[in-house]
Amino acid sequence: MSRQIDPIALEVIRNKLDDIADEMEITLLKSSHSTIVKEALDASAAIFDARGQQIAQATASPIHLGMIIPAVERFVELFPPEEMREGDVFVLNDPFDGGTHLPDLVCTVPVIVDGQTIALATAITHHQEMGGSAPGSTPMDATDIFQEGLRIPPLKLYSRGEPNETLFAMLERNVRIPATVRGDIDGQLAATAAGVRGVKLLAERYGVDGVQEYMAELLDRAEALTRSAIAAIPDGTYRFVDYLDHDGIDLDQRVRIEVAVTIDGSDILVDMEGTAAQVKGPINCVVASTMSAIYYVVRVITDAAIPNNAGCYRPVRANLPLGSIVNARPPAACNARALVVRRTVDAMLGALASALPDRVPAASNGHPLVMSMGGVDPVTGRSFVTAEVGTGGMGGRPGKDGVDVIQTDTSNAQNIPIEALELEYPLRVGSYRLRRDSGGPGRYRGGMGLEKTIQVLRGDVRFSHRGERHSTAPWGVFGGGAGKTSRSQLIRADGSEVPMRSKAELELGPGDELRMWTTGGGGYGDPLERDPASVLEDVLDGKISVEAAEADYGVVIVDEAVDAQATETQRAAGVARRGPIDWTYDRGPLGRE
Repeated sequence: MSRQIDPIALEVIRNKLDDIADEMEITLLKSSHSTIVKEALDASAAIFDARGQQIAQATASPIHLGMIIPAVERFVELFPPEEMREGDVFVLNDPFDGGTHLPDLVCTVPVIVDGQTIALATAITHHQEMGGSAPGSTPMDATDIFQEGLRIPPLKLYSRGEPNETLFAMLERNVRIPATVRGDIDGQLAATAAGVRGVKLLAERYGVDGVQEYMAELLDRAEALTRSAIAAIPDGTYRFVDYLDHDGIDLDQRVRIEVAVTIDGSDILVDMEGTAAQVKGPINCVVASTMSAIYYVVRVITDAAIPNNAGCYRPVRANLPLGSIVNARPPAACNARALVVRRTVDAMLGALASALPDRVPAASNGHPLVMSMGGVDPVTGRSFVTAEVGTGGMGGRPGKDGVDVIQTDTSNAQNIPIEALELEYPLRVGSYRLRRDSGGPGRYRGGMGLEKTIQVLRGDVRFSHRGERHSTAPWGVFGGGAGKTSRSQLIRADGSEVPMRSKAELELGPGDELRMWTTGGGGYGDPLERDPASVLEDVLDGKISVEAAEADYGVVIVDEAVDAQATETQRAAGVARRGPIDWTYDRGPLGRE
């Protein structure tokens, strides 16, 4: 018989579950070995109930927290909770069997009290290496999943505390940096152990039945609160179209992302009919990846105070056409699926901007440059693999400028510090600074992108260059301008330049230098309405040039001061030239360089 829900106990348990998830996350980051985890923080943790419903999330990466939902559901399907035992650890990475892309390894451990599984502690880590044709397992020239690395179906990594040595041997033989991979798996095990310990202590205080009843109540309340927030959005169907540069193989073919978001009372339907068919290159998504984007947008357009759990997603339905880039058939290559995830976020926010003008920002950087790099250091003789996690500008927001050089939307990673990169690898960062004039002009300016150079000091290094927004730019809203498009440039040691597309496989030798410019965010609102004092501050800070201040904002600056009369004249002329602002949602954004 169900007990009476005590609201104070409910809130205590809710916060305690969140604290346990955060403790798991801290343990995961502090116990891992790879640069991409311990520096870039590319790993996440969560707690699920015994049925595989997400009950609490760490403050981590939204893309991970959405993508692990089908993984845990798959574990529960294949390994029923009543058959799980103390010391079991379940693992997978296969995108076509619960995963998303091969570097993301999911580990789940049951929480067993008095012989009963009451919860599941889960950690997902982007492993620096999972084999395949390129260091880092993100080859931009892959045309099927077999080129991307080692596929692991749902298996037991440990059974009643005993390691699956066969699986560990397979792993270590198929990756370039086995000690690092094993170390990151140990980090995941440490994180799940922290989750198991925390939930068991909670069960000691409230009892097994009590914890399970309160978990169910948290799910129901999250659904009710989410439905209430969705119901407050005007009913209707909202559409948007955006594009990716190309798929890495067909370099002259843009990739269409189309979305129609229908609000019907407290329900939300996301229809991606019209989106491009799956492609040859490695940017395809499985359903788990695409749904992570949809779940993220649902959370940001509702209420941040709602508990982060599976109840939030009950009002959501999606039509993801089979055989499309958002629901690819095997054996599609999908190592760079985050590009489509991020563009799906852009398209959904673009669609909803007219319905929620006081909540939705302009487009952010749209997946700034991410690279995997690896080779053999000729001095130490050791193989190495590392990454560059680029950042760009956030879109301008209602009432605020976008943040400069930051990971946005479904990514919550950080850039890898120069010191960490140069200390461990034969690489040197020559420059690293804000990219002036990269943010889209607006009443609230888009955030800045960055300029950075990386030079190879010794040996040969292969780079998997995973960029975007070379040919399309982050769009502005309500009269705001687009951010500046991104670009990269390879300068050989002899001074010659190699033309570059946004996705490429590169071989660099000693003295070769890669230069990169990431995009800024789009602008929000009419730039001619921006406070001239704010424009002047941006000029003095080096974020925009004097020329851009006049051309984009109509602000004339002379001797580091605003010329008020000239500014009034310039702005009046700008309004006359521009005419009424016409913001059309159903379009693909144009580049601005």
